[in-house]
Amino acid sequence: MAGRVSFRQDRCKGCGLCVHVCPVKIIFLDDTKTNRKGYHPATITEMDKCIACANCARMCPDSIITVERL
Repeated sequence: MAGRVSFRQDRCKGCGLCVHVCPVKIIFLDDTKTNRKGYHPATITEMDKCIACANCARMCPDSIITVERL
Protein backbone atom coordinates (compact mmCIF):
# COMPACT_ATOMS: atom_id res chain seq x y z
CA MET A 1 0.00 0.00 0.00
CA ALA A 2 1.37 3.38 -0.96
CA GLY A 3 1.25 6.46 1.18
CA ARG A 4 2.01 10.13 1.39
CA VAL A 5 3.59 11.71 4.45
CA SER A 6 3.61 15.40 5.28
CA PHE A 7 5.38 17.21 8.08
CA ARG A 8 4.57 20.56 9.63
CA GLN A 9 8.21 21.45 9.27
CA ASP A 10 7.81 24.80 11.01
CA ARG A 11 6.90 22.92 14.24
CA CYS A 12 9.37 20.01 13.97
CA LYS A 13 11.94 19.97 16.77
CA GLY A 14 14.27 17.57 14.99
CA CYS A 15 14.15 14.84 17.63
CA GLY A 16 14.67 12.14 14.98
CA LEU A 17 12.24 9.62 16.46
CA CYS A 18 10.43 9.34 13.13
CA VAL A 19 13.72 8.64 11.37
CA HIS A 20 14.44 5.66 13.60
CA VAL A 21 11.00 4.01 13.33
CA CYS A 22 10.63 4.22 9.54
CA PRO A 23 10.89 0.64 8.25
CA VAL A 24 11.84 1.73 4.73
CA LYS A 25 14.33 4.40 5.90
CA ILE A 26 13.06 7.29 3.78
CA ILE A 27 12.82 9.94 6.52
CA PHE A 28 15.80 12.11 7.42
CA LEU A 29 16.55 15.35 9.21
CA ASP A 30 17.27 17.98 6.57
CA ASP A 31 20.47 19.68 7.68
CA THR A 32 20.22 22.12 4.76
CA LYS A 33 17.15 23.78 6.34
CA THR A 34 16.47 25.38 9.69
CA ASN A 35 12.89 26.03 10.78
CA ARG A 36 11.64 28.99 12.80
CA LYS A 37 12.39 27.12 16.04
CA GLY A 38 16.02 26.68 14.98
CA TYR A 39 15.85 22.92 14.29
CA HIS A 40 16.56 20.80 11.24
CA PRO A 41 13.11 19.48 10.25
CA ALA A 42 12.29 15.93 9.22
CA THR A 43 11.56 15.29 5.56
CA ILE A 44 11.10 12.41 3.11
CA THR A 45 13.61 11.40 0.45
CA GLU A 46 11.57 9.04 -1.73
CA MET A 47 7.83 9.42 -1.21
CA ASP A 48 7.05 6.63 -3.69
CA LYS A 49 8.62 4.13 -1.25
CA CYS A 50 6.29 5.09 1.63
CA ILE A 51 4.20 2.10 2.76
CA ALA A 52 1.79 4.20 4.87
CA CYS A 53 2.57 2.29 8.07
CA ALA A 54 2.16 5.53 10.10
CA ASN A 55 4.91 4.54 12.55
CA CYS A 56 6.36 8.02 12.17
CA ALA A 57 3.08 9.75 13.01
CA ARG A 58 2.48 7.56 16.06
CA MET A 59 6.01 8.18 17.34
CA CYS A 60 6.00 11.97 16.88
CA PRO A 61 5.68 13.66 20.31
CA ASP A 62 4.35 16.87 18.74
CA SER A 63 1.84 15.33 16.30
CA ILE A 64 3.25 17.18 13.31
CA ILE A 65 3.17 14.22 10.89
CA THR A 66 0.22 13.29 8.70
CA VAL A 67 0.09 10.01 6.80
CA GLU A 68 -2.34 9.44 3.95
CA ARG A 69 -2.97 6.04 2.40
CA LEU A 70 -3.30 6.15 -1.37
